[in-house]
Amino acid sequence: MMTRPHPSGRAGKRQRPAAARTLLPWALAVLGWAVCTSPAQALCVAPLCSCTVTASAMNFGPVVPLSSHPTDSTATVRVKCGGVAGLVIPYRVDLGPGNGTIPARRMNGPGASTLSYNLYTNDARTVVWGENQQGVPGLITLDLLGLSPEQLLTVYGRIPGSQTLAHPGAHGDSILVTLTYF
Repeated sequence: MMTRPHPSGRAGKRQRPAAARTLLPWALAVLGWAVCTSPAQALCVAPLCSCTVTASAMNFGPVVPLSSHPTDSTATVRVKCGGVAGLVIPYRVDLGPGNGTIPARRMNGPGASTLSYNLYTNDARTVVWGENQQGVPGLITLDLLGLSPEQLLTVYGRIPGSQTLAHPGAHGDSILVTLTYF
């Protein structure tokens, strides 16, 4: 774990790299996450509170890109805060674009091979996480001990079928997870 000062000199910015390696045997697809927290602002001022974020790896397993069926997977983002009891901490979790763009993320593979995929906020996979620069908001209320229960956010992933240009081999991407708390 590494703590870096915020470029402005303000305390409170932490960057935490999370598990991030990827594999894909005729397409075993895994997403890695780089995790960071943003500076405390407004309601959450250090040392009154602090928050952390962690993320599990998303593993799509073996993928058959020529199939017309999509391949789905999930991962979990965990948000945890501590500080003054009774404090309410609003936050937002954003996911970066990885190797592509938010509306068109892609995993890189051998040579110039890529697999298109995306990350969603809902199980139906209709709302792209980060589209229109919107993250997923939440609220945490600290208990009598100044702790909060860990909040779990599910990230829903999908690799669409019928990707005829994908080559056999490992494909992967790393996503920056940013927690902004206020």
